Amino acid sequence: MTKILVIDDEPSITKLVSAYLQPEGYEVHVAADGPSGLKAARAFKPDLVILDVMLPGMDGIELLSRLRRESDVYVILLTARTEETDKIVGLSVGADDYVTKPFSPRELAARVKAALRRLNAGGAAGSERDVLSFRHLHMDAAARTVAVDDRPVELTAIEFNLLKALAENRGRALSREQLLEKVWGGEYFGEMRVVDVHLGHIRQKLGRDDLIATVRGVGYRFDDEPL
Repeated sequence: MTKILVIDDEPSITKLVSAYLQPEGYEVHVAADGPSGLKAARAFKPDLVILDVMLPGMDGIELLSRLRRESDVYVILLTARTEETDKIVGLSVGADDYVTKPFSPRELAARVKAALRRLNAGGAAGSERDVLSFRHLHMDAAARTVAVDDRPVELTAIEFNLLKALAENRGRALSREQLLEKVWGGEYFGEMRVVDVHLGHIRQKLGRDDLIATVRGVGYRFDDEPL
């Protein structure tokens, strides 16, 4: 059974989210503060985490930062509508997506289903190539591994899928809309900035400035030479 961990200190929200997710067949576990949420993530080992930013004991950003040191579980961040900084910081720390409060529980449930469907499919939609080898970068889709100049690079699931989508289209500029469709899917309701933040994180981890180019007014292009 697919396991989902909801970390939020508002009982009305956890009850509502659980009421929408449990009928879908998910096993839902709830935590009401930061420390217990981190402990639950380690013990429960969820397939997906819904994480509020404002938590007692340890805020969601700090919890996410600690969680990312040991897990690449898919994380949907819950943020207040006016707190743009929380969204950007959360994505930079390692959130895969975010939903602003107040939110539609139906939309959140749809977002969860879409994310799990993509993860269970093993990567970006329509992806068929298992191994991608270039002069500097090597990706193995089956093993979910990445290496740059023979140095292993640890990526989250979303980061891996985003890089793979670009690498499979080497030399072709892909718009943010195209990348959202390929990686987040047609059900995505959020903002396009998630692409920019995740790509910034990928570039930092790759440690090279020449592999992913920004195409002004369009989007991004993967430029490594094929072997």
